[in-house]
Amino acid sequence: MWYFSEEEKELQRVCQKFAQTELAPVAEKHDTEESFNLKAFKKMGEIGVLGITADPEYGGAGMGCLSATLVMEEFGKACASSTLSYLAHSILCVNNIQNNGSKEQKQKYLPKLITGEWIGCMGMSEPEFGSDAVGIQTRAKKEGNNYIINGSKMWITNAQYADIAYVYTRTGDEKKNLSTFILDKNEGHFKAGKPIHKMGMRASPTGELIFENCKVPSSQLVGKEGDSIYHMMKNLDIERITISGISLGIAQACVDQCIKYAGERKQFGKNIGNYQLIQKMVAEMAAETEMMRSFLYNTAYKYDQGERGPVTAAMVKLTIPKLATKIALDAIQLHGGYGYSREFPVERMMRDNKLNEIGAGTNEVMIMIIAKHLLSEALKK
Repeated sequence: MWYFSEEEKELQRVCQKFAQTELAPVAEKHDTEESFNLKAFKKMGEIGVLGITADPEYGGAGMGCLSATLVMEEFGKACASSTLSYLAHSILCVNNIQNNGSKEQKQKYLPKLITGEWIGCMGMSEPEFGSDAVGIQTRAKKEGNNYIINGSKMWITNAQYADIAYVYTRTGDEKKNLSTFILDKNEGHFKAGKPIHKMGMRASPTGELIFENCKVPSSQLVGKEGDSIYHMMKNLDIERITISGISLGIAQACVDQCIKYAGERKQFGKNIGNYQLIQKMVAEMAAETEMMRSFLYNTAYKYDQGERGPVTAAMVKLTIPKLATKIALDAIQLHGGYGYSREFPVERMMRDNKLNEIGAGTNEVMIMIIAKHLLSEALKK
């Protein structure tokens, strides 16, 4: 994009190289085994991207939404699963602490999270409360200088490996009386439940966080009681933009794979790339991917310029993962029987991308946000 700075272009080059050497060669292996590429995750700390939006004072890169989205795209081309775990750590945990934590909390947690010594996650969804985030029932009860936390969180990326969890709880009976805590597994603040086996994103560990009379010092509270709604809203926009970067990476990888396959696969005596139906599929997939890229990076750029709002982020989150799933399905179709087999990566890309239509707010929730805004604006006229 024309507005990428030299620093951002260099970041892109570094991430491309890292993705091709550390993620792509073992993506299929980790997907098959449902194993976490912990070695590569630790190396992300070495190249300086685990704290992409964090202040340099704590070891972060001090960059913005655009840079974070660049990392998501480049990593997402190679292994969407590893990229999802990266997002959960860098955006859902590190970025939240950077934006909402006290100076003492930042000094205590960010340096080790940014180097990769510690792995982070965020706890919002619960077994009975996914899209209804403000309906959560995990409760923190104040007792002297401590809080006693009981409840559980479900569908938590990095749950089994997380040292630090940024967790939303209920601290009062009113629906919006929610509070945020930074919890440390090494101090007994939570434990992980059994892993969840998934259709896609199989190399990104997903599980449950369990709180059973966990005694947590008041110093772990982020801000004040009742601040969680503000914390949630503050981070949702960048989460929805950056997760769309993973979908963009998947779409581009599908296009690249289809171009390669069309030039190699022969039917009826010639490469299938010579047939107009195949040319139409490849051309449309490539055009759709470029459209996604323009919309996504323009939105990320505007976010960094201070033009923020839930509606545009919801539009990005609604359209880009949906288009990426369509492109991945087209890629499978173009590959024929090979596309439906595990011999080629396009079936994994489709399985992985479907999660992006669900996580960080389902397509249906995005439609509700967009429609509510548009209709309320129309009624004002």
